[in-house]
Amino acid sequence: MSQTIIHHQKKICFTDQGHGDVLVLLHGFLGSLHIWDDFSRILSSHFRVVTIDLPGHGGSDVIEDATMESLAETVKAVLDSLQINACLVVGHSMGGYVALEFARQYPQLLRGLCLFHSHGSADTEEAKENRRRTINIVRLNHDGFIRQFIPDLFAESNLVRLANTISSLQEMAGEVSVEGVVASLEAMRGRSGSIELLQNIEVPVLFIGGKDDSRIPVQKIMSQALLPAHAEVLMLSNVGHMGFVEAPEKTLNVLGDFAARTYAAKGKEGA
Repeated sequence: MSQTIIHHQKKICFTDQGHGDVLVLLHGFLGSLHIWDDFSRILSSHFRVVTIDLPGHGGSDVIEDATMESLAETVKAVLDSLQINACLVVGHSMGGYVALEFARQYPQLLRGLCLFHSHGSADTEEAKENRRRTINIVRLNHDGFIRQFIPDLFAESNLVRLANTISSLQEMAGEVSVEGVVASLEAMRGRSGSIELLQNIEVPVLFIGGKDDSRIPVQKIMSQALLPAHAEVLMLSNVGHMGFVEAPEKTLNVLGDFAARTYAAKGKEGA
């Protein structure tokens, strides 16, 4: 069941399930904590799983002039409310950008990191301009943008098989207001790069990517996976940008195994 806190006079929704070592699951742009429902149900039998509606998504209020720093601060506020002082953070797409900023601001809390169809580069000037154009499109035709955006995240080979899921995700995305969409696009547009952070990060990093991802080229993920001292990679065939629904069993098993080994290794260090 969803819980709430008030952070800087804004409502933030989250769930907290299970017991033990903590996994924090962050959704991507136009998602909500419910994208993780199946993962949370299974992972919570072995871990304590926290999922969060990032500001402007799901049941959480929009933060005007949001930045990756303010979004990471929101994650920290939820963890503080739960008295959690150590976690492994998983971020899908935009959630990965938030996870990287969380790692930058609160390294003492981080035990591991999973970039799930995400990466550490800042927007190029071309990408920034594309986001500006997207903001104008959203303001003119919010519903039309949603209808087109969600299917484009999937590998073409999965469009028919996952038609019902795509429809459900479109409905979820449609609940994000124009203000929420714009705030998120502006936050992504203005984010700093995290390449240096990945070069110096002291915790294990798992990269999950799709070979048919139209948003993030395989080469970008593979090159960034060379940066951390300890990195693991799952690169999936016939998967676009949505591996948690395009290949749920594989991604869930790899994520669960990564988390178990990461916490086990940390426990041995402290022994």
